[in-house]
Amino acid sequence: MSEESLWWSTRELAARIAAKEISAREALEAHLERIDAVNPILNAVVTRDDEAALIQAEAADAAAARGESLGALHGVPMTHKDTHDTAGMRTTWGSPLMADRVPESDSLIIARLKRAGITTTGKTNVPEFAAGSHTFNPVFGTTVNPYDPTKSASGSSGGVGAVLAAGIQASGDGSDMGGSLRSPASFNNVVGMRPSNGRIPHIPPADPYAWLAQGGFMARTVSDVALLMSVAAGPDPLCPRSCPEPGSVFDLPQFALGASHSPDLTGVRVGFSPDLGGLFPVAEEVARIVADSAGVFTDLGADVDDTVPDLRDADEVFGVRRALDFVGSWGRLAAAHPDQIKASVRWNIRMGLDLTGAEVASAEAARARLHSVVERYFADHDVLVLTTSQVLPFDAGIEYPTEINGVQLENYLDWMRSLCLISATGCPAISVPAGFSASGLPVGVQIVARPGADVDLLRIAHAFEVATGHHASHPRL
Repeated sequence: MSEESLWWSTRELAARIAAKEISAREALEAHLERIDAVNPILNAVVTRDDEAALIQAEAADAAAARGESLGALHGVPMTHKDTHDTAGMRTTWGSPLMADRVPESDSLIIARLKRAGITTTGKTNVPEFAAGSHTFNPVFGTTVNPYDPTKSASGSSGGVGAVLAAGIQASGDGSDMGGSLRSPASFNNVVGMRPSNGRIPHIPPADPYAWLAQGGFMARTVSDVALLMSVAAGPDPLCPRSCPEPGSVFDLPQFALGASHSPDLTGVRVGFSPDLGGLFPVAEEVARIVADSAGVFTDLGADVDDTVPDLRDADEVFGVRRALDFVGSWGRLAAAHPDQIKASVRWNIRMGLDLTGAEVASAEAARARLHSVVERYFADHDVLVLTTSQVLPFDAGIEYPTEINGVQLENYLDWMRSLCLISATGCPAISVPAGFSASGLPVGVQIVARPGADVDLLRIAHAFEVATGHHASHPRL
């Protein structure tokens, strides 16, 4: 396969395999060769099973030769985030306590990808217990940025972001609590979407009532995110909060391979502010690049104003819910092994354990107020546009930024408030490439829609992507 094939979209690769222009085995061999070539620099792929992947690819080719009905992702090779269970392949969460854990079954998102035909090849790196937006852990070390290997790839889906940017694969699965799909998308010049709650259901043994963390996808194009959503979204009877719409709602004509599309946002109402009216600091160069994107929406015909919702309650909602979720997920493990879990994880757990009933009740009241704010805002706006990451990709040798524009940050989450605040609202949100710094580092713009408006969000993001073309710039590794 050619150098050009490294940058094929998932749609194009799947179409070529289905048309027998290339075999699933050839696609797999190119995928593994690219890992061999660039992963020693990036440290993004941390687990591989080439032998099992070859068996899958050969079975995919045999099925195609027999003329069997093929899934939308038939024969497409893909690594998975190391927090998603993969049957027979270790899933470590970046923790020494789980370094040898091999699940017996697939998580829902992996099961649905496999049903669509993907070939599982390995796992991508994450921060320990997916805590924090910089991908490093004591099991596998640090994942770095393909645009500058001295910089962070962000996280917690940082390994996914790096493999997409580096030409290893065109799309991949991830998850997002405080920005873990959106932040690495911004750092790696790719697309990352946090869906509405219930689009990809939480089912046991996960908490089916969970809402803050969401499974989702990253890709080099909005169209590929829509493709993966089409195969992974849809209700499940084990999740009482499943969105009832099937994944097929994401099959839109403008996303089809080869579709011609003249981007037009006439009549779309956009609220725009890089920092939500001064609610959080944004590094000056990032703010300038994001501010320039307002003109793109205007040129596409959108009605743009600087009205933003009052999201001050979102800090309380996010902080309390995150702390409680950490207690539920990792509290017992931390109590049994306090010296083998990183400080930021223990801090989140301690916050949850120290909460009073009054504080939990206060956060629930704040969430109700926040819901009202969101509903009122989106009665007058179709999307809210703001900064994805408040900073440029930072030195991979530090844990997290401690200041922005000379403003000292209180904790390891403060540099991610542009993301955490949106998570607390329950709104679907997507990061799309918006440009590059003077030093060549990527910057993303975050587009947010009302809960449930995931399809409209993708349409608007696609128009922005087509109009700007930033996604077509790749790193020189």
